[in-house]
Amino acid sequence: MSQTMIFFDIDGTLLDHDKQLPNSTKQAIHALKEKGYEVGIATGRAPFMFKDLAKELDIDTYVSFNGQYVVVKNEVVYKNPLHLESLRKLAEYSSKKQHPLVYLSHEEMKSNIEYHPHIQESIETLKFSHPSYDPEYFEDREIYQSLLFCVEGEEKDYMEEFKQFDFIRWHPVSTDVLPAGGSKAKGIEIAIRHLGIPDDQVYAFGDGLNDIEMLRFVKNSVAMGNAHESVKKVAKHITKDVTEDGIAHGLELLGLL
Repeated sequence: MSQTMIFFDIDGTLLDHDKQLPNSTKQAIHALKEKGYEVGIATGRAPFMFKDLAKELDIDTYVSFNGQYVVVKNEVVYKNPLHLESLRKLAEYSSKKQHPLVYLSHEEMKSNIEYHPHIQESIETLKFSHPSYDPEYFEDREIYQSLLFCVEGEEKDYMEEFKQFDFIRWHPVSTDVLPAGGSKAKGIEIAIRHLGIPDDQVYAFGDGLNDIEMLRFVKNSVAMGNAHESVKKVAKHITKDVTEDGIAHGLELLGLL
């Protein structure tokens, strides 16, 4: 087993702004694996959302839901679902404010409203359609993440009301709802401890606000050229834009390719 591991965020990192996988990125990932390096995904997405990408890149280790569901070599090694009673209270509270919710298990997602334009608008950016309606979906299965649909600033009331959750905005009309304190950093720590990989041999690439903890934690961190400025500030290295062969350039910069 390799003593070096590289984690990649998906949106804006592995995938470009049109949610396409650049050829240079695909070639770079396969080159890493040919060299014997361990390669993993670290994403806010649910596993069902990147199943095809993982298969295309031959990746079987991933940190999903921003650290709440960790799989190593196709084995689930960590699960941290949202607290059921708290989720019930969130559903009641958000209903009063007329803010819809989407519930995500590791297999699929369901909406607590039949249709809402905010859901359609944001989910379409991930190349998925509006989820089907099932307001009780969270009652009989583990939910690792919810999506709260409200405009910027409206999540502040939720932050005050629900200290057991973290609210992380990923779209102008949508915010991730996660267990408080959960992050990609914690998920990566669990994965590398499971594999026995030393901290100084771990690398990570990211671009979004939900990558900040990961890039702070990983000693060999790389922000994409298209990353938020606050993300670039915490990364040790900055590579080119995802559309300018940013992954390949960054791996060469690190001496991994």
